[in-house]
Amino acid sequence: MFRDISLTDLLEVQSKGEHTLVDVRSPREFKESTIPGSINIPVFNDEERAEVGTIYKQVGADEAKVRGLEIFSEKLPTFIATFNKIKTPITVFCWRGGMRSKTAATVLDLMGIHAKRLNGGIRSYRQWVVHELEDKKFLPKLVVLNGYTGSGKTIILKKLYEEGYPVIDLEGMAGHRGSIFGQIGLEPSNQKKFDSLLLNEVTRYKNEPFVFIEGESRRIGKVSLPEFLNDKKEKGKQLFIHIPIEARVPIILDDYKPWESSMPFKEAFQLIKKHIHTPVAQQIESDLDNGDFASATKLLLEFYYDPKYKHSSNQYAEDQKIHIDAVDVDDAYQKVVDTIENLVKN
Repeated sequence: MFRDISLTDLLEVQSKGEHTLVDVRSPREFKESTIPGSINIPVFNDEERAEVGTIYKQVGADEAKVRGLEIFSEKLPTFIATFNKIKTPITVFCWRGGMRSKTAATVLDLMGIHAKRLNGGIRSYRQWVVHELEDKKFLPKLVVLNGYTGSGKTIILKKLYEEGYPVIDLEGMAGHRGSIFGQIGLEPSNQKKFDSLLLNEVTRYKNEPFVFIEGESRRIGKVSLPEFLNDKKEKGKQLFIHIPIEARVPIILDDYKPWESSMPFKEAFQLIKKHIHTPVAQQIESDLDNGDFASATKLLLEFYYDPKYKHSSNQYAEDQKIHIDAVDVDDAYQKVVDTIENLVKN
C-alpha cells in the first residue's frame, strides 16, 4: 500500500538525490503552476476534468466518481506504461492530495510501482512558498544590470549564466519583458508559477557571494516581486550599460520579430501613443503600418523609452552606480565580467 509523505520530508528527499515528482492534475492546471521540476502524467485531460467536475456539481459526487472511473479505466495501460519508464523513486500529487493522487498511487501500487503521495498536494506546497517568500533572508549581494531598452541586458544575463555565473532571470520566470510590448510572443506567468520558480532559484543561490539580476520595477507583467527581493535589488550595485542606439535597434527587432505578427505591436502602441509628441506618434504609426519596424523602434526609443529611463535612473546614489560604455553587446558583456571580477577582488 502506498503511503503519504509530508512536504517537509519530500523537500529533504529531493535534496539528497534523484527523485521524480509527478503532477497528476490536468495539463492546464500543470501549465498554470506546479512544483518546479515536476512532470505531468494526468489522470484526466482538460476536457475530462471539466466533464467530471460538471457531473459533480449538477448531479452528485457518486455519479462523478463513477464517470471518473470509466474515463480513467480506458487509459490505464498507457498510464502504467508511462510510469514504468521512470527509474527513480516517485511521489505523485494533485491539488489537495485528494482523489486523483490517491487513485494514481493506489493503481500504481497494485501494479508493483511504488509511489508516495504528497500529503496536502500542491496546495500545501503553495502555502509553504508564500510563507517562505514573506520571511525570506537572502544573503547574496545583488548585481543589477540596468540600461536603456535594447541594451542587451537579457543577452548578457544568458551569457553570464552559460559561463557559470549565478543569475536569476526575472523576465524569463515572469514570461514578460517588462514593457508595454513585453508580453508579445510570450506566455505570461501567474503569481503562483512565478513565486515557485523564484523560490527555487533563491534557494539554489543562497550561498553565493553575489547574484546577477536585471533591473526591473517591482511588477513584471502579471506578477510582482516579493518585498525582500525588491528591497535588496534597490540597495544592490547598479551596473548601467550604455551602447549606441544603432546597436540597440537590431537587438530589439531580433528579440520581438514584429514582422511575424504586427497587429499586437499596433495595439500596444495605442496604449502609449498619447504620451508621445503628435507628429512623432503619427510617424511611428505610419512606420508600423508600412512594416518599417526599424524606424518605428528608433523613434520609440528616442521619444518614449529613453526619456523615461533617464528619469528613473536618477533614483540611485552615485556610489551604487557603475557605468559601462560599450560599442555593442559583446563588448558590454566582457566589461560586465571585468567589472564583477574587480569587485570580487576588492
